[in-house]
Amino acid sequence: MTMTTINNIPYDALEPGMKAQYSKTIEERDLILFAEVSGDHNPLHLDPEFAAKTIFKGRIAHGMLSGSLISAAIACKLPGPGSIYLGQSLTFTHPARIGDTLTVELEVLEKLPKFTVRIATRVLNQSGTVLVEGEAQVMAPRKQQEVELSPLPPIQIG
Repeated sequence: MTMTTINNIPYDALEPGMKAQYSKTIEERDLILFAEVSGDHNPLHLDPEFAAKTIFKGRIAHGMLSGSLISAAIACKLPGPGSIYLGQSLTFTHPARIGDTLTVELEVLEKLPKFTVRIATRVLNQSGTVLVEGEAQVMAPRKQQEVELSPLPPIQIG
């Protein structure tokens, strides 16, 4: 079993302008699993025939699936393990589709009192189109940490 080690950046080491990225390709199973976990079974995400008749002309990923990748980027990249998500604004500008590789871009905007930072958040597809824009407030960890991430067990779908 392969373990991945990740580090955080504690509050004292964070500076405005620091950046990080996190990428993931959206697959069929991601839409199914997200629908199961969230309870959002909108046919726009799951039914090709229904989705073909919409303004999107096909299935799109749940907006909050794209948004949840921001959470992963904050938790695993910047500031990383030990971060506490306090708030997030999101504006959805374009849909994500199965097969898209989404890249989250984070940038520290400002250090605030009580170990809090403001972080600009964007999600782009492989063409560079911005799909989601926003801003997060995060309580950064106080001390340096290194953690090992265990791989998830395999999940069988239908």
